[in-house]
Amino acid sequence: MEGKGLRDQAQGFDEAGCAVLGISFDTPADNKAFRDEHSFPFTLLSDPDKTIGTAYQVLRDPDDAFADYPNRISYLIDTEGTIVKSYEVSDPGGHAIEVLADLSAAKR
Repeated sequence: MEGKGLRDQAQGFDEAGCAVLGISFDTPADNKAFRDEHSFPFTLLSDPDKTIGTAYQVLRDPDDAFADYPNRISYLIDTEGTIVKSYEVSDPGGHAIEVLADLSAAKR
């Protein structure tokens, strides 16, 4: 699960000055329970009406068996609010390392 990788690399994100936010279509109560269960040090936002999911183009096709879940896409957003890079997360375990490498490269 990509959340665990982000959790396990939290110190690296802190050192890079990067805030990590997660978002799902779940309710705030469900997100709080999930965050607590996995000891996530970052905020999980709720988008049950899929407004943000629509804006960030993470909705699945309505015929998809997992249409109730967003596609696993992450965005690296700079301090001005510009999307610097998007990631289709295919390797949840290595995703945090990839993002940290991109943050490091951006600071050079």
